[in-house]
Amino acid sequence: MKKYLLPFLAIAAIAAPSQAHRQWMLPSMTTLSGEDPWVTFDAAVSSDLFIMDHQPIRLDNVKATAPDGSDVPLENASTGRYRSVFDVHLTQKGTYRIANAMSGIMGSYKVGGEQKRLPRGTKPEQLATLIPADATDVQISEMSNRNEVFVTSGAPTDTLFKPTGKGLELVPVTHPNDLVAGEDATFRFLIDGKPAADLEVDVAPGALTRADQSNERTLKTDAKGEVKISWPTAGFYWINASATDKNTSVKNATQRRLGYVTTVEVQAP
Repeated sequence: MKKYLLPFLAIAAIAAPSQAHRQWMLPSMTTLSGEDPWVTFDAAVSSDLFIMDHQPIRLDNVKATAPDGSDVPLENASTGRYRSVFDVHLTQKGTYRIANAMSGIMGSYKVGGEQKRLPRGTKPEQLATLIPADATDVQISEMSNRNEVFVTSGAPTDTLFKPTGKGLELVPVTHPNDLVAGEDATFRFLIDGKPAADLEVDVAPGALTRADQSNERTLKTDAKGEVKISWPTAGFYWINASATDKNTSVKNATQRRLGYVTTVEVQAP
C-alpha cells in the first residue's frame, strides 16, 4: 500500500495548491544548444516551491518524450529522502516533454454510522467488492492529473502539443520555451478537448514561501480557454490549474477532479 501514498498526495497538491503541499519538477534549464545537451531534473512535493522540504516524487510514472514522439529513458535516476533526481539526454533537435501523469479514485462511505475510506490505489473494478451492500453516504471521486515540463534543444517545435482530448491539458499558443520577461504569453487550456473557460490558473515565481505569497497570482481563462500571463522578472515559474466536474468515467463516482501543473523558465530580455 505504501507505494500509492505519493500519487494521492500529489493529486491533493494539484487540486488545492493554497492548502496543501505542491508537486513540481524543476529542470536545470529549458532551452539548450550544442551538440550533446543534457538536462537534470529535481522532482518533489513541498510546502515551499522548489525547496526540498517534504518528500520526493516517485519516478514510476515519469515519462520523457522526444520531438518525434519516441520514448526517452530517464538516466542516472535516484530517489532520496526529499527529492528524486534524473537526467534526460537530448539527442534530437526540438522540444521534449517530461510528464508525470496520474489517475486514481478516492472515496468514503459509512457503515453503521462509522465513516470508512477506500484504500489507496483502489481501481474502478474493485469498488463493487470493497464497498459493502449496506453502506450509506457513499462518495467517490475520480482523479486525473498531469505535471509536465517542456525543454528544447535548438529551435522550438510543437509536435508534442497535440491534445489527447482527455482530462485537463495545456495547448500553448506561446511556446513554453520562448518566454521573455516583460512580454506576455498566451496559454490555452482544454478539458476533454474543449476550451476550459473560466478556469482559475495560479502563477507563482520559484522559491515562493508560504510566508510570502504576495507575488502569486490567480488568473482566469477566457471563453476560448486562453489566459494571458505576464512575467515581471526572469526565472522559473510554477503554473497550476484545477477543475471539478461530473463527467466521470467511473461508475458511481459523483465528481471528477482534474489538475495540471507545469514549470516554465522565463529568460531575461
